Amino acid sequence: MTRDSKRSLPPEALTRISRLEVLARNIVEGYLSGLHRSPYFGQSVEFAQHREYAPGDEIRRIDWKVWSKTDKFYIKQYEEETNLRTLLLVDLSESMQFGSGKLTKADYACQITAALSYLLLRQQDSVALTVFDQQIRSKVPPSSKQTQLHAVLASLEVEQPSRKTDISTVLSKVAEELSRKGLVVLVSDLLTDRPGLMRGLRLLRKRGHDVMVFHVLDDAELDFPYTGLTRFDGMEEAGDLMCDPRALRDGYLEAMKDYLQEIRRFCVSHMVDYQVIRTSEHLDAVLRHYLSHRLGMRTSLRN
Repeated sequence: MTRDSKRSLPPEALTRISRLEVLARNIVEGYLSGLHRSPYFGQSVEFAQHREYAPGDEIRRIDWKVWSKTDKFYIKQYEEETNLRTLLLVDLSESMQFGSGKLTKADYACQITAALSYLLLRQQDSVALTVFDQQIRSKVPPSSKQTQLHAVLASLEVEQPSRKTDISTVLSKVAEELSRKGLVVLVSDLLTDRPGLMRGLRLLRKRGHDVMVFHVLDDAELDFPYTGLTRFDGMEEAGDLMCDPRALRDGYLEAMKDYLQEIRRFCVSHMVDYQVIRTSEHLDAVLRHYLSHRLGMRTSLRN
């Protein structure tokens, strides 16, 4: 996003962006301050130079190829280098407007995105953003500069929830456009065609991308607490329904359970990291899940 386009935002939008940036910083810094382990899980190492072996050096770091040519022991030295590129895919379709508590699903998704962006940039990783509904609506190109956070937040502020969802088409397009393997984080309520969703996730994995899914759902969607005659306003052209929810509750909860199990099984079988997130849940849980995942990535790469 250009500087001019940032200036075109109204003052109240800039205020909201500033508040979200402060919120993201407070969430991340507060969470990390409680960790005993270093949060820099995303960094990998690249070879820098050789030096002669000295007593006390780890034998496993000896470069045996150099030894075979020189008959001398040399140690490989490495330098920390950030090479992770993360694409944050945020669903801002009409169904994300729903919220029975303080936050709508869209609000919560934006807070997740802000916190993850702040954390990634703090680690000097590259962050990119794609906002979508039935098509890609806006993009923020990848960057590891600290100014990237404002660009991400400004894009989230401009794009408001609307229209239907078509994750299949969006994921296919993203897979085609990504030229470098990296981490793709999908933040969505996943209220979309399931075969299409699975087809899109499968394609990303086939292209070699690491994939995380944060499945954002409102408490009311998971618990169905309604009683008495209720009018349900349909979103994304679903139509409206007037009914007694007590007659539907058992069937709804069973269908929701089956739906979540189906997605979870698919993600496990295709090595997609999947987490259901309630909009009432503190963002610490999201960060904990994300950092645990990153630590697992780093451990598997070393092994």
